[in-house]
Amino acid sequence: MTTQSIADLDGLKARVKTTWMAGDYSRIAAFTEIAANEFIDRRGLRAGMRVLDVACGSGNLAIPAAKAGANVTGVDIAPNLLAQAGERAIKEGVSIRFEEGDAENLPYGTETFDLVVTMFSAMFAPRPAVVANELCRVCRRGGKIAMASWTPTGFIGELFKVTGKHVGPPPGVPSPLLWGDESVVRERLQGNVTDIKTTKILIRLKLPFTVPETVEFYRLHYGPTLRAFAGLAVAAQSELRRDLEELYLSYNEAIDGTTSIAAEYLEVIAVRA
Repeated sequence: MTTQSIADLDGLKARVKTTWMAGDYSRIAAFTEIAANEFIDRRGLRAGMRVLDVACGSGNLAIPAAKAGANVTGVDIAPNLLAQAGERAIKEGVSIRFEEGDAENLPYGTETFDLVVTMFSAMFAPRPAVVANELCRVCRRGGKIAMASWTPTGFIGELFKVTGKHVGPPPGVPSPLLWGDESVVRERLQGNVTDIKTTKILIRLKLPFTVPETVEFYRLHYGPTLRAFAGLAVAAQSELRRDLEELYLSYNEAIDGTTSIAAEYLEVIAVRA
């Protein structure tokens, strides 16, 4: 838990919002769309189920959930991502309610939803204990909370470590990767749930670019990477780029000039008490 004052927290929230509004996250999310579809398929949705996608981004979970017949709401802090999600929903022919809101202060009543989902997103909110309480609060008793978070030991965890050597995290804010640690997640959710199941899952990140082009793609379109580079002097940017390219090369399994990396996440399924 952070010890920041409310004034500091407000400033941090503003920076988080600016970060996720930077770049074009929909272009990044396209490469985890298959994993999102599989994540929703495993939920066994039924027509009419009330589903909330927390930090929904451009709609990777919300759209397949709506296609399965669920009554879906998506909430995110970034209005540009909500606009992208809405456009995607129209193209896919599904009706979804998209609203601006904070994962730490969800604008919904207690026990409103049958299923609350979040993938690679709510993990980035600065106060995990508050997020855990909110995810559980808006879920009905006996309903489920389903989370997907990058693990500390997988590729994305290593990516965070490399970036962190150049751009440190905000003081007092726990690492988002702790949501990918089974013991930490159990501790955060205990008291609010009756059962927790966790599974480590590997997904394939396949990008039709060389490794240097992949690093540049993320620099241009992924808000956290874009902001990391922007906060560094030119020489330091070159060093960060070099270290990122070395990491991608060490994980890349493609031999055709593209980038193909296995990335691990932790799937958490919890039953609301």
